[in-house]
Amino acid sequence: MIPVAKPLIGEEEKRAVLEVLGSGMLAQGARVKAFEEAFASYVGTRHAVATSSGTAALHVALLACGIRPGDEVITTPFTFIASANAILYCNARPVFADIDERTFNIDPEDINEKVTRKTRALLIVHLYGQACDMRAITEICEDYNLKLIEDACQAHGAEYRGRRVGSFGDAACFSFYPTKNMTTGEGGMVTTSSDEVAERARLIREHGSRVRYEHIALGYNYRMTDIAAAIGLVQLAKLEQMNARRIENAAMLSRELKGVEGIEIPYVMPEVKHVFHQYTVRAERREELIKKLEKAKIGYGIHYPKPVHRQRLYLELGYGDVSLPRAEKASREVLSLPVHPALKEEEVKLIAEVVGDVQRRVDRED
Repeated sequence: MIPVAKPLIGEEEKRAVLEVLGSGMLAQGARVKAFEEAFASYVGTRHAVATSSGTAALHVALLACGIRPGDEVITTPFTFIASANAILYCNARPVFADIDERTFNIDPEDINEKVTRKTRALLIVHLYGQACDMRAITEICEDYNLKLIEDACQAHGAEYRGRRVGSFGDAACFSFYPTKNMTTGEGGMVTTSSDEVAERARLIREHGSRVRYEHIALGYNYRMTDIAAAIGLVQLAKLEQMNARRIENAAMLSRELKGVEGIEIPYVMPEVKHVFHQYTVRAERREELIKKLEKAKIGYGIHYPKPVHRQRLYLELGYGDVSLPRAEKASREVLSLPVHPALKEEEVKLIAEVVGDVQRRVDRED
């Protein structure tokens, strides 16, 4: 079986965990601080605040940027639900802008259409490992005086015009779930160059407390463990190498699948570094292709089969009349193929062969 995702955990990670276990300091401690400093340096921000998950990072970032009940935050409907749910956690209202058909990222032109007097922030998602159009998005934030939160949970190491994502906004969020480009098992990170946002994020992460048993604000237990941070430090050192392998695998798939009828390979914007958290194609005959992949024991994913505004939760919250045709069309066509760094060259070629052969055979039958 070729899995659609596979974390690469080696002896270095195991040794790092054993060192923490032997130290007796298992909760947030010196390893977390070292991981925060290393990750901030890697992204290019002054601060990084480690959290227990990417979802926790989103919640912390929004609160630290001052999002309050009744505020509107514009975001994408084509993402994992946590991106929008974190806005709800703040008792604010997600407002959805449609996506760019080529990149699947939020469309700046549609953002402009959704700004109102209640809009306080944009929460953008660098989907599948490709940066959003940051020039256009930062201009919108400047024009309307909006906070910018980057959801970079799928984009560790991605770049826009030579600058790493996670360094553009007032705050940015990363996830270290096992399927991500690097992992800590579970965990997240808020990055920012704002001293105020960083201080507020640390306060929120630790029960609203700076001094033990003194609580000055409503906070949460969103801390990362030293065990997770020890894994993260090792994984961060390997990230560029693992990303390079993803990029190589994606390039091979694109060469093999280019021109195959009924398959649209991923579009990579000029002047970006796409790190391919997912290699996602559009497939005209997706269900037929899925059957053949399953028969060949090749894993796949559908990211995402239903846009956020079509989820039952959001329909019950009154989003039933929201129409976002590009996101809805993408949800019917997208299919993610294995691209992770553990793949062998012959496995990548087999994936391309099965996808290409299936689609050509379907075309001949038609």
